[in-house]
Amino acid sequence: MHIKFYLNGKVVEADVPAGMNLLEYLRSVSVFSVKRGCDHGECGSCTVLMDDKTRNACLILMGTLDGERIETLEGLNADRRMELMQAAFLDEGAIQCGYCTPAMLLALESLLRANSKPDDAAIKAAFSGIYCRCTGYVKPMVAAKKVVMGEVDG
Repeated sequence: MHIKFYLNGKVVEADVPAGMNLLEYLRSVSVFSVKRGCDHGECGSCTVLMDDKTRNACLILMGTLDGERIETLEGLNADRRMELMQAAFLDEGAIQCGYCTPAMLLALESLLRANSKPDDAAIKAAFSGIYCRCTGYVKPMVAAKKVVMGEVDG
């Protein structure tokens, strides 16, 4: 099946097998910030942005992506806000094993695109679809609040 979509701002045309999901495709083209976790849409490790909203790549069939806009952490790394978010996560020790960190950063980016001054409840809701065994969410919450309040030196 031939599809055309946008990945991190670039047009991608690909011939993919029927039934291939976005997670499988991204890993096959060396986009490694998108992690394989549960393969059932429950852990959030495979989070991507699709038209500015978080989505689980393991649940998106490639055949449904024609014309869609997909962003991964690799596509956001040049953005100043991403630099500040990464600095805040590092400063607060919010990165432990790092497996869920790309998903949390994308979730925070998605939230900030929709709401530049989210409250604690909105930040918690943004992180709620991402399973993290290491941090307990306290440090990522503190880091996110630093970004929202503009208290990050990058």
